Amino acid sequence: MPFFPSYDGAELAYHVLGSGRPLLCLPGGPQDSVYLGDLGGLSAHRRLIRPDLRGTGLSGLPEDLASCRCDRLVDDVEALRTHLGLGRMDVLAHSAGANIAARYAARHPGNVGRLVLVTPSVQAVGIPVSGGLRRETALLRRDEPWFAEAFAALEAITAGEATAERWQAIAPFSYGRWDEAAQAHQAAERTQTRDEVVAAFGAEGAFDPDGTRAALARLAAPVLLLAGETDPGAPPAAVAAYAGLFPDAALVVQPGAGHFPWLDDPGRFVAAVADFLADGAEVRAS
Repeated sequence: MPFFPSYDGAELAYHVLGSGRPLLCLPGGPQDSVYLGDLGGLSAHRRLIRPDLRGTGLSGLPEDLASCRCDRLVDDVEALRTHLGLGRMDVLAHSAGANIAARYAARHPGNVGRLVLVTPSVQAVGIPVSGGLRRETALLRRDEPWFAEAFAALEAITAGEATAERWQAIAPFSYGRWDEAAQAHQAAERTQTRDEVVAAFGAEGAFDPDGTRAALARLAAPVLLLAGETDPGAPPAAVAAYAGLFPDAALVVQPGAGHFPWLDDPGRFVAAVADFLADGAEVRAS
């Protein structure tokens, strides 16, 4: 298991899968990167570099939890880029990892070759997602046998009555098929986060929506945003609004997919992402 030294001397872990040009893959959560797997077979096209974010997985819990704040994790990404010897790198980010990627691209635009945001959180750029939009997206699953219980839990959460049990009850909405594979994936994912790290990630000062939006409006890098058709966590309409912030962005809505589109239809997901990345060229640090 390789490690890299970050800006403050912390030794942070990362995983390498596949071969070819590197693709930095930032997980959501914040949590360790194991749930990404090989992104549905994307490792056949690119060498996936999956860091365990500070405070997660093999990177361990730091003494200073404030160092797990989103804006400070940008410095860990930059340390990893330096460690890998890349002058410019392609970046893929999932869910809350898109917040790190957005802040990184805003601060280090010349270090980003191509950027892929998969079912991204929009917190870093301040796009509002209404409860009505989440309900509208969730209603696409109304014929599923688990729908009634999950939708009631979603309604309660939207009304400000969230509980751990209700968050668990809406898990089926995150997957295109709520089958045994999805249930196993979701059960494993619950063990990969720490409440204190999640709280630190979004603490005061973590985000600067106005500044980030202004910086992304000047970003020269091509961007692909991929939404799941039935994902109330990152509804396609919100992801489309996110795409509108960039001067050079493409939007793909994967049919029948939830929050983890590489699980729902690996072939379709890999084809979209690999095709977008194929035009990029690796640049090594001089």
